[in-house]
Amino acid sequence: MTVPLLKIGAVLSTMAMVTNWMSQTLPSLVDLPGFFGNSEMPIPIFQTLFQSPDEGWQVFTSAQAPDGKCLCTAVIPVQGSCSRDLRSLQLRQLLEKVQNISQSMEVLDLRTFRDLQYVRNTEALMKGLDSRLRVASEGHKALNARSFQDLKEKMRELLPLLPVLEQYKADSRLIVHLKDEVRNLSGILLAIQEEMGAYDYEELQQRVLLLEERLHACLQKLGCGKLTGVSNPITIRASGSRFGSWMTDTMTPSTDSRVWYMDGYYKGRRVLEFRSLTDFVSGQNFVQHLLPHPWAGTGHVVFNGSLYYNKFQSNVAVRYHFRSRSVLVQRSLAGAGYNNTFPYSWGGFSDIDFMVDENGLWAVYTTNQNAGNIVVSRVDPHTLEVLRSWDTGYPKRSAGESFMICGILYVTNSHLAGAKIYFAYHTNTSSYEYTDIPFHNQYSHISMLDYNPRERVLYTWNNGHQVIYNVTLFHVINT
Repeated sequence: MTVPLLKIGAVLSTMAMVTNWMSQTLPSLVDLPGFFGNSEMPIPIFQTLFQSPDEGWQVFTSAQAPDGKCLCTAVIPVQGSCSRDLRSLQLRQLLEKVQNISQSMEVLDLRTFRDLQYVRNTEALMKGLDSRLRVASEGHKALNARSFQDLKEKMRELLPLLPVLEQYKADSRLIVHLKDEVRNLSGILLAIQEEMGAYDYEELQQRVLLLEERLHACLQKLGCGKLTGVSNPITIRASGSRFGSWMTDTMTPSTDSRVWYMDGYYKGRRVLEFRSLTDFVSGQNFVQHLLPHPWAGTGHVVFNGSLYYNKFQSNVAVRYHFRSRSVLVQRSLAGAGYNNTFPYSWGGFSDIDFMVDENGLWAVYTTNQNAGNIVVSRVDPHTLEVLRSWDTGYPKRSAGESFMICGILYVTNSHLAGAKIYFAYHTNTSSYEYTDIPFHNQYSHISMLDYNPRERVLYTWNNGHQVIYNVTLFHVINT
């Protein structure tokens, strides 16, 4: 009757080795920063885009339209990092299976131990009954009514032993099944261990980055598209006052990951330049630029190594070059309002807002001549000369903020909670439309909103929080 216990001991020993291997291997894999989506990393940062554990590269293409065009929806995501790695998922599933088998073995062990104790307690009873039956079979005449009744009582006491023995038979079959399961699991785990040993983490990381750079370049070639959605906000940092602006260069190569930070909305002259987004998050490794002229508002933009901003108490546009630490050019925007004459709804001297999209540099402002409606002007980035202007017909004081994507001005209906992207003006057709694109204003007070065409994300200053949004563009490609 002790054979099942010996089998259980052997299987539990095997399970202990498997569980021990899993406990040693899995933490070392899961703890790799950003590789399997470690939630303890507050903001994993890479070279070009930003990580979100819930999103990955996706390109959706529909069937050909009746007019011969191919309709393609491209989702430009934040940076992925193998958070759904197949082997990681497989390992987690195997670990759960090992734990379930371990629990089954523990229950089986306890039940077998209990039943064995019962069998041991009935051993003396069985020996006595066997002796009485042997005597009775040898001399039937010696077996009187009282002795026969006594034997029946002893037999009745042994009846509960029958289901115990039946359970032993079932448990022995279960042990054989579990033993096979453990053997299979051990083989799979060894195969995974050998496969993972063949790849170095750094090599895998480089492969991921290379793949995403290629995908990013491919999606950039799709050209311009129409905004159809904005992702949930991704908070990069909480710092500074309620109003301010922050940005990366909208034109330089992806290897240039510097971040510029300008706290406040008027009279400021201090610009912090961080070496990378990682340094910006930690607040370390930065240099300071002291502008020769203070700024007004938060509508600044960095384009090809230069900062474009509105000079305080004027409608003058200034181009400041970071490398030479000097103003290369400044020019007045004729008729543009300033000093809170035509700001966004939140005020803050936001009369003049510079932007960059796939088509170049833009200035958004308004004048007395167009009755306070938003004017969009294409601006030469070298001379700051206005190349062409459009009157959108949308009152600037009713706008919360605005940004340009692919020559289209998108306007939010508020800077407060509950805002949405409400209005779009198409410069290529000089036409407008009303939109209804949800926009999650997490911290309830936006004072800066700009699109970066190099990274295809929205940069936002929201009530002292530096936030980014991913965008979804709809592309129509001629075949």
